[in-house]
Amino acid sequence: MRIIESDVVVVGAGPSGLTAARELRKAGHSVTVLEARDRVGGRTHTDVIDGAVLELGGQWVSPDQEALIGLLKELGLETYSRYREGESVYIGADGKAVRYTGEMFPVSRRTSAEMTRLIDELDRLAAQMDPKAPWEHPQARELDTVSFHSWLRQQSDDEEACNNIGLFIAGGMLTKPAHAFSTLQAVLMAASAGSFSNLVDEDFILDKRVVGGMQSVSERIAAELGDCVVLNSPVRTLRWSESQDGTTTVTAISESVTVNARYAVMAVPPNLYSRVSYEPPLPRRQHQMHQHQSLGLVIKVHAVYETPFWREDGLSGTGFSAGSIVQEVYDNTNHEDSRGTLVAFISDEKADAMFELSVEDRRRQILESIAGFLGPKALEPEAYYESDWGSEEWTRGAYAASYDLGGLHRYAKHQLTPVGPIYWSSSDLAAEGYQHVDGAVRMGQLTARNITTALQKQRALIG
Repeated sequence: MRIIESDVVVVGAGPSGLTAARELRKAGHSVTVLEARDRVGGRTHTDVIDGAVLELGGQWVSPDQEALIGLLKELGLETYSRYREGESVYIGADGKAVRYTGEMFPVSRRTSAEMTRLIDELDRLAAQMDPKAPWEHPQARELDTVSFHSWLRQQSDDEEACNNIGLFIAGGMLTKPAHAFSTLQAVLMAASAGSFSNLVDEDFILDKRVVGGMQSVSERIAAELGDCVVLNSPVRTLRWSESQDGTTTVTAISESVTVNARYAVMAVPPNLYSRVSYEPPLPRRQHQMHQHQSLGLVIKVHAVYETPFWREDGLSGTGFSAGSIVQEVYDNTNHEDSRGTLVAFISDEKADAMFELSVEDRRRQILESIAGFLGPKALEPEAYYESDWGSEEWTRGAYAASYDLGGLHRYAKHQLTPVGPIYWSSSDLAAEGYQHVDGAVRMGQLTARNITTALQKQRALIG
């Protein structure tokens, strides 16, 4: 077994872990990154499927994601705008497809008014929250002990309005049923994006993509780090100690490499923390907290066509429906690609139902649902692929972790607390950019700053 000596060992070569490693290297510290997969990128992954280049994971950049935008510039990566010209399509409770323009769905005047009122109320609650400390919200416990589903119906008796507002958080972000997470968790999702209004504006939240794919961020950083990144090395044990004078040591043991370091960064989602054995064990609070964090479930469907036929029909490729199998669909055509690509999302309980079908029946029903938005030409793609992160060994869900009912105000203030030399860093723990690549970058930068300060103190103690 190879033995490596480093100042810091990073577990996980996604955007957060690699950003932390890059910043630590820039500060003059030695770093080793251990990655379980045979690739870097974590929950960002660009692959070629049936001759089509597809972004299987996280991909979008919004204007408020300053940390990610700054990193893209540093790495020399360019972005391009998502196609959005033409009309969008909404399918309501009656199952009829209606074309529309503008931000508001083509619903009745009453439903529209109720949706606007709910958005305003969520904006008000989000404005009262510091996303770095959601547990300090003036209504933290009250909002955290009622499900988002129940809260919406306490606010409004318009079921269509409640379902549509729930869609933006439940299906669109947390990928869990609205009865499975709290209103405080929903407000955090809004506050992390600046407002709930930003979340319901797809032209804001899904603004741009990276030329070459979002995984390029991780690939460029890994190229800078070179041999410091070790693939196919799942960490099995973190053995750590902390002396009375404040100095720390940690040993990360994988199947092929052992790294002796001063500090460790766990840059994986919280649902994977238990894949590592800690010696000595983590404190009680950490054990309890990790059991209350889980990822959601979503199928990201990619359908590639000879041409973007929907544009010829005056459609943007954007569609929404709280009741359909496919809840969201977008034009996801690659930069300067003559072919047309659609991306569609099926989340939480609808994804459960799809996975109970055979492969053939699932594909048929999903394509029929897409065709409900964009017409029969959607039934015959040249390439078709379903991203299933829930079955991926080193992820086990999507998009990111959230707390169960009541967990956010109870545990979140401890989620970044180091355990001896072990720090935690991922988009799941971010304030601004929560659940997005921007949040992963922010967490990597923050973790690197905190460890740099700790290393300076240790070196001063050592003399």
